[in-house]
Amino acid sequence: MNSPKATVHSQLAPPLRLAIGRLARRLRQESVDNLTPSQRSILASLDRHGPLRMGELASIEKISAPSISGIVGRLEGRGLVSRETDPTDARSTLVRSTPEASSILNAVRQQRSAFLASRLETFTEAEVNTLKEATELLKRLATDQ
Repeated sequence: MNSPKATVHSQLAPPLRLAIGRLARRLRQESVDNLTPSQRSILASLDRHGPLRMGELASIEKISAPSISGIVGRLEGRGLVSRETDPTDARSTLVRSTPEASSILNAVRQQRSAFLASRLETFTEAEVNTLKEATELLKRLATDQ
C-alpha cells in the first residue's frame, strides 16, 4: 500500500514535470543562435568542463559516439569547436570550444536571463521569494544522486 507521502509525490510529479518542460521549451525559444539543442548542450559542456575527448563528451551528453562525432563535425564546420591532439595521449583528440562559441553561449544565456527577469517583474515580492526557495529545490532535483 502506498504511503500518504508517496501519494503526494506521485500527484506532484506530473504537473511539476509539465511545468518544467514548458519553461525549458519557452527558454529554448528565446535563443536565436541557429543551434540545435544538442549542439548547444555540447558547447555548454565544453564551456563548463574545458577541452574533452570525444568519448568523455559522449558520456557527459549521454549520446552515442557516432552521434557526438556528427554533431562535433557540424560545430567544427561552423568554427565553433576545434579538434587538437591530446597532449597526454597522441592517439586521442580533444574537442575545444572556440571564442565564437563562448560569445554565442553568453548571448543565449543573457537572452534567457532577460526573458526570465522580465517575466519575474510581473510577480509579487512573495511570489519571487517563493521562487527563490524553489530554485534551490529544483537544483537538488536536477543533481544526479
